[in-house]
Amino acid sequence: MDQARLVADAIVAAAADAVVASDSEGIIRIWNPGAERIFGYSQNEAIGQSLDIITPERLRKRHWDGYHKTMATGQSRYGEGALLSVPGIRKDGRQISLEFTIVPLKDDQGKMTGMVAVMRDVTVRFAELKALRERLAQAEASQSGQS
Repeated sequence: MDQARLVADAIVAAAADAVVASDSEGIIRIWNPGAERIFGYSQNEAIGQSLDIITPERLRKRHWDGYHKTMATGQSRYGEGALLSVPGIRKDGRQISLEFTIVPLKDDQGKMTGMVAVMRDVTVRFAELKALRERLAQAEASQSGQS
């Protein structure tokens, strides 16, 4: 195995973020320890499963519409390197907030063969920001009421 592959494998294995690769049909092919921690599924449970296991049911149609369009065209409306924010679902059913980037996987002819997503659980940070915004709105309302 070449050095670049060894480095890439080490990064994926050690990343705190979830690294999830799926094929053209949306079947999970790579599931790193970060994904195990974030989503609660072991590698053995996740590999071979549909991305539905981490996609909230109410969002699945929109997810699959976009996924299949990206597979067909090789283009994502989000563009490479964009940071996306979406809800996800854990094995225990709890909804989490995720930020992620997607990387298209293409063969030598440029045909889409799948995607890799690098995802971070930002649930705590989103909750803290929401609470801060609410406190700020309350303080502003209180202050304008005193004028």
